[in-house]
Amino acid sequence: MIENPWLHGLVLGLVVVAVVMGVAAFSIWYERKFAGLLQNRPGPTEVGPWGLGQLIADAIKLLQKEQIVPAAADRPLFLLAPLLVLTAALVPLAVIPWGPGLVGADLHVGVLFALAASSLMLFPVWMAGWASNNKYALLGGMRSVAQGISYEIPLLLSATVPIVLAQSFRLGDIVAAQEGLRWFALWPPGPGTLAFGLFMATALAEANRIPFDIPEAESELVAGVTVEYTGMNFGMFYLAEYLHTFIASALGAALFLGGWDMGPLGAGLHWMVLKTLVLFAGIFWVRWSLLRLRSDQLMELCWRWLVPGSLLLVMAAALWVHLT
Repeated sequence: MIENPWLHGLVLGLVVVAVVMGVAAFSIWYERKFAGLLQNRPGPTEVGPWGLGQLIADAIKLLQKEQIVPAAADRPLFLLAPLLVLTAALVPLAVIPWGPGLVGADLHVGVLFALAASSLMLFPVWMAGWASNNKYALLGGMRSVAQGISYEIPLLLSATVPIVLAQSFRLGDIVAAQEGLRWFALWPPGPGTLAFGLFMATALAEANRIPFDIPEAESELVAGVTVEYTGMNFGMFYLAEYLHTFIASALGAALFLGGWDMGPLGAGLHWMVLKTLVLFAGIFWVRWSLLRLRSDQLMELCWRWLVPGSLLLVMAAALWVHLT
């Protein structure tokens, strides 16, 4: 480990970002093959063994495409939005602990920082819809922001349950509180288990993944805020969704599944990575198994059921801590 904390954070951050970007790119191929398996079709097969070369082919295709900016668009904001959405997706990586001492910035308010940083994705998404000067893109941006703000509330409240149980906002302390396989996803059985399911469901909504991908409903809004984007500008929005989903899986593993600790089987980076990838694959399974909700159903589910339910879970966790 590098003794200088600033240098340690910089080097570790660069390594983590490079690895996560690679995983996100690979997951695009994996999701296609996984969807093909569920839907009885082959998925990518033409480029490279098992279609692995499709990733390179897609990247080359996006880089070759012309970067078109509509004549009536706000050009500076239009071009800045893809960069900002990708940056906002990467920022929470700074506080995610991958192992003992393997964290870029071990903040006392790590959970709040990660969730606040991930919520910043709403701003460039709205910026893209506004700057496109396209009514469909603007409407898609408005629905994205409405959905993101709404589901941010139960997401934060569900993450509050492990904070209350561990009595700390530091992600490392929350992982340490689950040593010996006392995962908050399983213990206490009621609040912890329900909060884990709620956290993953609302993380899906924040990342605009089915069944919560109304802002991207092609049949209604011709791909929402990205309708005017071409080439790698579109690719950055696409990649940001995968990054956000992967980072949400890592947060879920740290908050509810004990992070790098595996009880009698030991502790280490590999356990954190394995748990993250299992949750990541589970999100793909949900995404290709369920149907899209209507916009009114989406908002009703959040405000009528998830917000009150998450408040009850926080109260139950506080009562559990008080009684024990």
